[in-house]
Amino acid sequence: MKPALQLRLSQQLTLTPQLQQAIRLLQLSTQDIHQEVAQMLDENPMLELAEESTPGAFSPDLPSSASRNNDAGESEPAHANDRGTDDRGADAFGNEQADWNTGGGTAHSTDDEEETYPEQAAEQVSLREYLHNQLAISSLDGKDRRVVGLLIDALDENGYLAQDLSELAELLPAELDITLDDLETALVQLQHLDQPGLGARNLGECLALQLKALPEDTPQRDLAIHLVSNHLGVLAAHDYARIKKLLHCTDDELRAAQHLIVDSNPKPGAEFDRSVADYVVPDVIVEKHRDKWRVRLNAEAMPKLRVNQIYANILQQRDGKSPSQLATQLQEAKWLIKNLQQRFETILRVAQAIVERQGNFFEHGEIGMRPLVLREIADALELHESTVSRSTTQKFMLTPRGIYEFKYFFGSGLSTESGGTCSSTAIRELIKQLVSAEDTRKPLTDSRMSEILAQQGIVVARRTIAKYREALRILPVNLRKSL
Repeated sequence: MKPALQLRLSQQLTLTPQLQQAIRLLQLSTQDIHQEVAQMLDENPMLELAEESTPGAFSPDLPSSASRNNDAGESEPAHANDRGTDDRGADAFGNEQADWNTGGGTAHSTDDEEETYPEQAAEQVSLREYLHNQLAISSLDGKDRRVVGLLIDALDENGYLAQDLSELAELLPAELDITLDDLETALVQLQHLDQPGLGARNLGECLALQLKALPEDTPQRDLAIHLVSNHLGVLAAHDYARIKKLLHCTDDELRAAQHLIVDSNPKPGAEFDRSVADYVVPDVIVEKHRDKWRVRLNAEAMPKLRVNQIYANILQQRDGKSPSQLATQLQEAKWLIKNLQQRFETILRVAQAIVERQGNFFEHGEIGMRPLVLREIADALELHESTVSRSTTQKFMLTPRGIYEFKYFFGSGLSTESGGTCSSTAIRELIKQLVSAEDTRKPLTDSRMSEILAQQGIVVARRTIAKYREALRILPVNLRKSL
């Protein structure tokens, strides 16, 4: 074969850097957006905050509603011609020239005297630090204090001593001269420090230590101690008939002892290891206005950026002779501002569409939730399903009922006898209502709950009820039974 040259025409989709950034920003959470903006502010001198603000608190004046309301209460969608990304990467974030200032308006200065600072969280004391502090002020000294300190370091995060004392004695170096009797004595001393229940080797011992710390005249204290020490498994199985037969006690006596046990803490060391809560900043706020649910952007979740006018004017005065690096940074700053605008506008449109379809939820709660899939929102907004998916991932809305992730409002549905569908979220709420209203002496079985829902026209199999019940962390029927 002879070598030859051929010309071919073909089409292919290419993601521009601007489009890649737009897709990535849409998928990021609010916290990630703030980190991205902070990094860009450090790297790009052409970018600056539009006003002085405390770290992490941005407050622009972007559009506050997904629709423009007229006097008659009607609304017309904003950016009705927006298109979303498809699976090949095509997106509809427009290519028009972006406004250089995402917030608009002028910067405002704050008085130093009016400046407020966030409160600092108190430092959390760990379990071992707490016990070592207790040991330091105790009357123990010398070898006893060292052995108790050794046991403190061997406790797990729940305050239990999981390792057997005989095994621990064999692992200790001989030069320490610590015997099994020394460890047993030290364990008793550890268990009698300020916090009852710490240093227990099992659940029964942990509960017994807490019950023994109660006043001796506490009603049914001794019965409760005997239960957790000898019949904890029978009590956990709710086999009350067997317990009454073994201990010859009445229903009232057993009920009082059970209350004492339930009030005890099965993990006394866990309270020393509480992690600091992660606070969620909602992206949008849902409010009721003129009997209609409306959505507006949360200004605290949005960066307010603008191009540095001093540098921009210097570049313009050079008439095209500006250094290429600064010109590139100027273009990158414009891209970021525009893509942030597009991101929040898309999130706002998706949120408004969700609220319009889940109005019964905001009026009546989970029982009013209707089945909803991404495709329905995508078709209504003329976006691709992947764009809606990115717009709902790690995005949150503040409602009168609490803060919810966008994904919470999506779910499958089950058929009803009337030919309609019922949301799985609504079914879970019905199960919660049935369990909360049941007679605890004769709790409802999964089959009985399935029959009750069938009487209401909702056909749900028993195994589906069991799956939803387990997801709600509701105990089986035998463990929900009480005296």
